[in-house]
Amino acid sequence: MEIKVNFLDKLRLEAKFDDFTVVADQPIRYKGDGSAPGPFDYFLASSALCAAYFVKLYCNTRNIPTENIRLSQNNIVDPENRYQQIFKIQVELPEDISEKDRQGILRSIDRCTVKKVVQAGPEFVIEEVANLDADAQALLMVNPDTEASTYIPGKDLPLEQTIANMSSVLAKLGIKIEIASWRNIVPNVWSLHIRDAHSPMCFTNGKGSTKESALASALGEYIERLNNNHFYAGAFWGEDIANADFVHYPNERWFKPGRKDALPAEILDAYSLAIYNPDGELRGSHLIDTNSGNAKRGICSLPYVRQSDGEVVYFPSNLVENLYVSNGMSAGNTLAEAQVQCLSEIFERAVKREILEGEIALPDVPQEVLAKYPRIVAGIQGLEEQGFPVLVKDASLGGVYPLMCVTLMNPRTGGVFASFGAHPSFEVALERSLTELLQGRSFEGLNDLPPPTFVSNAVTEPNNFVEHFIDSSGIVSWRFFSAKADYDFVEWDFSGQGENSNAEEAATLFGILKDLGKEAYMAVYDDLGATACRILVPGYSEVYPVEDLIWDNTNKALLFREDILNLHRLDDARLEALLDRLENNELDEYGDIATLIGIEFDENTDWGQLNVLELKLLIHVALQQFEDAHDLVGAFLQYNDNTVERRLFYQALNAALEVELDDELDMDDYEANFRRMFGNERMDAVLGSLEGTVRFHGLTPTNMQLEGLDRHHRLIDSYRKLHAARAKAASST
Repeated sequence: MEIKVNFLDKLRLEAKFDDFTVVADQPIRYKGDGSAPGPFDYFLASSALCAAYFVKLYCNTRNIPTENIRLSQNNIVDPENRYQQIFKIQVELPEDISEKDRQGILRSIDRCTVKKVVQAGPEFVIEEVANLDADAQALLMVNPDTEASTYIPGKDLPLEQTIANMSSVLAKLGIKIEIASWRNIVPNVWSLHIRDAHSPMCFTNGKGSTKESALASALGEYIERLNNNHFYAGAFWGEDIANADFVHYPNERWFKPGRKDALPAEILDAYSLAIYNPDGELRGSHLIDTNSGNAKRGICSLPYVRQSDGEVVYFPSNLVENLYVSNGMSAGNTLAEAQVQCLSEIFERAVKREILEGEIALPDVPQEVLAKYPRIVAGIQGLEEQGFPVLVKDASLGGVYPLMCVTLMNPRTGGVFASFGAHPSFEVALERSLTELLQGRSFEGLNDLPPPTFVSNAVTEPNNFVEHFIDSSGIVSWRFFSAKADYDFVEWDFSGQGENSNAEEAATLFGILKDLGKEAYMAVYDDLGATACRILVPGYSEVYPVEDLIWDNTNKALLFREDILNLHRLDDARLEALLDRLENNELDEYGDIATLIGIEFDENTDWGQLNVLELKLLIHVALQQFEDAHDLVGAFLQYNDNTVERRLFYQALNAALEVELDDELDMDDYEANFRRMFGNERMDAVLGSLEGTVRFHGLTPTNMQLEGLDRHHRLIDSYRKLHAARAKAASST
């Protein structure tokens, strides 16, 4: 994690990281003002807080109340060496907690991350740099050994060289990558979380049987998402980029809708139009680019090559973003390597959906076949030893697809997790199924899995597939667990041979799509210094239903973005118009405004917590429409999970509205006790809101230039690096 420090007045310091600011001072005896804890005080408190966090986590997963649990830490200093200290953590537990849980709570404290780092002894590297922002040396903890050459199936270069190459690409772009966490809870199953130190919203997870393969996985996913602009999907990129020579890529083209908002003739082809516009309801305005919001410019469209004949077909960027999300994109040492990963991912998700929604019972992999892969078996045994039964299934549907499945059962909670993996190699597909199962998860994280069901509608409901796509946490049918399999086991093998194995495998996978009667379209991106591609298979690889282009398109942001960002400057007429749009566009009342308009607000601010219902409520108050506001305050307090401060503000507002709307009540009779209950500052905001002197309490003014929105500016900073690199590459060709 990158922590930037600013020097304030006197001895005060300010540390900034993610969306947080921490101020430190020194005691008066050390020439400070004593206005904040000192740096060493924060260090001491961190271990106590970390210990308490793990106690809380243990208790939450077992429904143990923590109201009567007390924890304290004392630091005992060696009189002869003040740097030698004992951290004594004591826990007071209620008598009714079982002996098993008492020991479990004590063991949970032993897992404290701060404690483990201190015990291991962190290494400090102190250096001078010319410019902190310009120094983009990747902050990776694993330095590849240039003498080693570890080859794994599917990679055209050794892992060490792959890691070095990808790290170099990111460093040249000016992106600092930091490793936020590692996990290795069972043998031969590693995962990690990496992110941009400056823009932590840009992150990926990696997985593998070794830490090196997991790091290569995370870096590859990071580069694929950069190349495909996935980190910035749905976000507003600002007016200057919206009017630049290009918005997404130098080879994009913009097409104006025809008469009566008809689709331009230049986009899509007959095959894809039959899938995306079967009833002729899709209009040009449905495909306006969300990121630029530049409707006057037309429809931003990206070139994809049709694989059957090599013809270029232009797909609207809006369509790709709305329907495909991150499915079917990959980076690789070579294009063929990236293609294999893309296609494997497409089959993994499409066949997984067919299996789960069809409630298909898969055949078990025989033990004699599993025994060929002892490293994988060791990982499975690690789960079994922790009390999680594991089922290993052949998901190839009779040898047709390169797919495996590892399913975990949690007898403690009754939940299950079906993890799928795909690759032309049987072993790699099986390994991916296992590592996907534990990617970023602790054993406690396996307590949140949903139970299986015999209710077919719950399994086939479209949002269930979305849950499976996001993190494989959707619902699974009990029929999936039948001992009577719908297919025979096949020890399949789609892998290629020799130096051209990835090219052979890509051809095989494209051939499966052809046999299914599917057309594939591919875009290749190499202008950032690494090879990545995206493959679309209309009618097969979509994540969201095609009708979302009409009914739930991300570019509905364009109806609201400008007015919401200029909220404090709107007159009553424009507020009325905004309120009307909020009420008549079938929005989720509890959907957050940040997602609606594509802005990365600091989630710890009122803007970051703001949802549609609360915004409507505040507009009604600003318009002095108190009866409507009162109705929404009731709904907000009943169903909204918000900060304590925000909830108290609305409790005070609700009480004040009750008085305001009752002709027999007078505010003068209640104000004094309202102030005693809610405090003067809060009541000033409430009464000012009713009088019209305070508008949109808690929401700091901003505008289309995103004034004061530091978090969103950091996201745009990240994108500007790509935009500049693409412009430079285009100018040199």
